[in-house]
Amino acid sequence: MDKLDRQIVAALQHNARESTTKIAARLGVARTTVHERISRMEARGVIAGYSVVLREPQDDSKVQVVVLLEVQQKETARIIKRLEAYPEIKLCLSINGEFDLLLSAEAPRIEDLDILVDELGAIPGVQRTNTFVVFGRRIDRI
Repeated sequence: MDKLDRQIVAALQHNARESTTKIAARLGVARTTVHERISRMEARGVIAGYSVVLREPQDDSKVQVVVLLEVQQKETARIIKRLEAYPEIKLCLSINGEFDLLLSAEAPRIEDLDILVDELGAIPGVQRTNTFVVFGRRIDRI
């Protein structure tokens, strides 16, 4: 993918229903160029499909945290299985560095998240946690 392909993909990620005419005008290229490049990326599997993403109703009362977990490597699979039981956990990423897992969690009250983090720290194999409160989303492409 070259720069123009990446710009087209970014436009589609922002609004997959935007016309190729509008995308082309914004990027300063011909509509047929945008159309052909989209077709080529679809054929190569770069663009695997399009979907509808429903936003949860804006609920400003939810608090979000990012939790880093350091875990014993041999316990990782079992710990992840335990994490699946917590509906507050929306995302779990395996990462490198000082910590092993990055979690994103949300709940109506900070006290609920405090209890969650205490419970996470008590899971056998979790050696250490580090928690950050999210103040706001600056870029959200999910």
